[in-house]
Amino acid sequence: MSQYQIAVVVGSLRRESFNRKLADALIKLGPPKFAFKHLTIGDLPLYNQDDDDHPADSVRRLKREIAESQGLIFVTPEYNRSMPGVLKNALDQASRPYGQNAWAGKPAGVIGASIGSIGTAISQQHLRISLAYLDVPTLCQPEAFIHVTEDLFDEAGNIGNERSKKFLQGWMDRYVEWTRKHVA
Repeated sequence: MSQYQIAVVVGSLRRESFNRKLADALIKLGPPKFAFKHLTIGDLPLYNQDDDDHPADSVRRLKREIAESQGLIFVTPEYNRSMPGVLKNALDQASRPYGQNAWAGKPAGVIGASIGSIGTAISQQHLRISLAYLDVPTLCQPEAFIHVTEDLFDEAGNIGNERSKKFLQGWMDRYVEWTRKHVA
């Protein structure tokens, strides 16, 4: 394949989100044959099965953008020891109606950042449970529960310290290998 289009789903809507910053920094670590596109999920209506026959334009756009991608990267914060509602809503919207799951078969990576010392461990595990049901082959190792410290990002938005950059480059390399394996 000459170009891989990767859909990036950030589970935070906050303007200065650590997870958006992490997503942007990760994208810079990707190889030239990988193109990354942030998917918009903040404009999706709350999932209601009554809308399955007439989904909102934002839902149709989300499903189309997922269909156009060869892989997924989820970058999620942790809210109350789980994934954010906006992320769960996006999973539900793009997987419905039953039998029209846009996520199915797309290789995924899951990562997240938090100021808490356990990163986003529980949120990621809850997300992985949903992804397993949605038939999304998800990279298991290395797990990446990123603890946000003062030196994680530099002023340009890059990974600011060498130890973190080396770890995240390794994560990206494994994700790229995982995606190529599943898309081939």
